[in-house]
Amino acid sequence: MIVTTTEEVPGYAVGEVLGVVSGNTVRSKNVGRDVMAGLKSLVGGELEEYTAMLSDARTEAYNRMVNAARDLGADAVVNVRFATSQTMAAAAELLAYGTAVKLVPKK
Repeated sequence: MIVTTTEEVPGYAVGEVLGVVSGNTVRSKNVGRDVMAGLKSLVGGELEEYTAMLSDARTEAYNRMVNAARDLGADAVVNVRFATSQTMAAAAELLAYGTAVKLVPKK
């Protein structure tokens, strides 16, 4: 599966647009991470616990998007974007979305 943030894939043309695909996950803080992040915020620097949590969430959203594209029979997902939003005080959603397409080789 080719996944790209661009509209085109070098060497290929879009033969068919299958539709928008997305994958998302909502993650919440846990007490242990929250306490450690609170302590870290006193001295400054990266909140590594949250960085790891969001990285895992991004990977999960990406994989769900790719699986949705596979279910449609896509060869690629183009124009991929990521978005995040706070769904409640202690939770954030990560969303990956793009356009599932069938590719044909350029001549």
